[in-house]
Amino acid sequence: MNAQRSLRRAVSCAGIGLHSGRKVTLSLKPAPADFGVRFRRADLGGLEVPATVKHVGGINYATGLTRDAVKVDTVEHLLAALVSLGIDNVVVELNSPEVPIMDGSASPFIYLIHEAGVRQLGSPRRYLKVLRPLSLSRQDKSIAIFPSEQLKVTYTIAYDHPLLQHQTRTIQVTEQSFVDDIAPARTFTFLNEVEMLRQQGLALGGSLENAVVIGDTGVLNSALRFEDEFVRHKILDVIGDMALVGYPIVGHLVAHRGGHALHTAFAAHVLEETDAWTLVESPVDPSAADSTVKLPVKAIRAAN
Repeated sequence: MNAQRSLRRAVSCAGIGLHSGRKVTLSLKPAPADFGVRFRRADLGGLEVPATVKHVGGINYATGLTRDAVKVDTVEHLLAALVSLGIDNVVVELNSPEVPIMDGSASPFIYLIHEAGVRQLGSPRRYLKVLRPLSLSRQDKSIAIFPSEQLKVTYTIAYDHPLLQHQTRTIQVTEQSFVDDIAPARTFTFLNEVEMLRQQGLALGGSLENAVVIGDTGVLNSALRFEDEFVRHKILDVIGDMALVGYPIVGHLVAHRGGHALHTAFAAHVLEETDAWTLVESPVDPSAADSTVKLPVKAIRAAN
């Protein structure tokens, strides 16, 4: 995984925005080396916003990006899929200001990437390798990163609910482990919060088809995909939010009761502490340029 990657062909899907409730078409398109991930608004004449932490906009139960007149919301699940499958360069074209929620997980985006195919480019990938610990806390929430030889994530959640009083998981993030163990985990909310969110103009597209809804006595949907699906989804979220540093991370992320606001603030903090990390790259084989990359194969879970 030392060479940069892009897609082999363009692919599209359609869905609904979780918070806006608007129908949206999303297309993933190939891009050249060092292009990065950029969101393009087809409905605004092709204006773009790069997927970097300097463009983080409003954080309303999801991560949004803004630049001038361009706004794109709920980018975290797609970014998690792209960075975990090593897609460095891609145009994400939308005809509405929110990435479709699909089934509430990253699995549909994994499927799209498989459909597009992945090709290796001729330029080396740069990694952000952590050299010393960094941390950030806000009240009872905290996030830190420590030196490691690979990306690992440890996440702990705690809510005042019998199902979610305490869940914790550590995972070494590889292409295969992300596809198998993290991507299928769906976003979740509490039933008693739904009306409050809608009064704020949020969750207008939410349903039992694209989120796990938790009532007083249990989950309103059919069976969970994992016993600890909730903390796994938090791992998905932090991977997507930390992708906004602009480089794949080599380090051990440890988060306790975090959320999008803390994740993205920490991404900015990491970039500010330039003595805490270094950019590393490995030589690539020029003859492998334009070769097809074989991705992990796993049946994509349908929404329950």
